Amino acid sequence: MSAAILQVVGYQNSGKTLFIETFIKEAKNRGLKIGVIKHHGHGKPDVYDRKKDTGRHRHAGAVVTGVSGDGLLSINAMNEKEWELEKIISVYSSFELDLIMIEGYKRHHFPRVVMLRDHRDDGLLVGSMIKAIVTQGSQLPNTQSYHVQDINKCIDHLLEELQNGVL
Repeated sequence: MSAAILQVVGYQNSGKTLFIETFIKEAKNRGLKIGVIKHHGHGKPDVYDRKKDTGRHRHAGAVVTGVSGDGLLSINAMNEKEWELEKIISVYSSFELDLIMIEGYKRHHFPRVVMLRDHRDDGLLVGSMIKAIVTQGSQLPNTQSYHVQDINKCIDHLLEELQNGVL
């Protein structure tokens, strides 16, 4: 069984991380396994201390480094060009997940939740793969939209779709 994919898009401070965090907690309560891919659109993300072994290995030129202990596996992989989302999804697919959540990657189109701060973000409402819209303002008519204060209702709906194989 391959994992379903749910993308969460929105501009900075739209509530993406809070939505995903709340979603993960509820999914875990239901016994579901969730993986998250986050797009870091502001240069290279901060990685582990160069003085630690894996940092030293990366600094020496290792393309992939990993450390495991006490049930945790942490992998860092360097690529000379930007990682393609499809390749990252391929790596995640080896983890027997129920759902892969993608935060960001606005130009890609997977089943998605759109986080709107206000009408200036309406450009994100493109495509037919929108599963839900979460707004900080008024709800949109004729859509599956929720006010940010009602994200639990949105999450319940999406988790039901996931558990019924519709997502």
